[in-house]
Amino acid sequence: MPEPDAAEVAKTPLRDLNLDARDIPELLKQAMENPYATARLKSCNAIIADIAELDEVLGADYDIAEASEGGGINVGRIGQKVVGSIIPFRGILREVTGAADADRALRAAFTAGMVRRGFLKGLGLGRGCRYPARPKPLPRSK
Repeated sequence: MPEPDAAEVAKTPLRDLNLDARDIPELLKQAMENPYATARLKSCNAIIADIAELDEVLGADYDIAEASEGGGINVGRIGQKVVGSIIPFRGILREVTGAADADRALRAAFTAGMVRRGFLKGLGLGRGCRYPARPKPLPRSK
């Protein structure tokens, strides 16, 4: 899931009350239905196009993400925790309002999107496509 920014932190109470649920992008809905679909993938360019669309929604893949991403302290995550801690019985409230279900569905969609992108890169590798239709080649060790 993308790292939260200031706007996301401010929306935390609304999300906990399920008043401002995030929509699942259509591309991720398709990935949830069939992450291994190959019908449209006739060429390496088609694979590249699908991977690029997923990169727009999911962010950088592991093979191109900066080493600093995803690790360490993230101010947005800390802000969400602080704002969320102010709400009494937050966990129960999220279950009752349906916010927890919406969050689980969104996380499942992002997981399906990551599975789809991994599948596409493996398919591209198997077909002999060049990067980015396959994982980025590792630098050669000396």
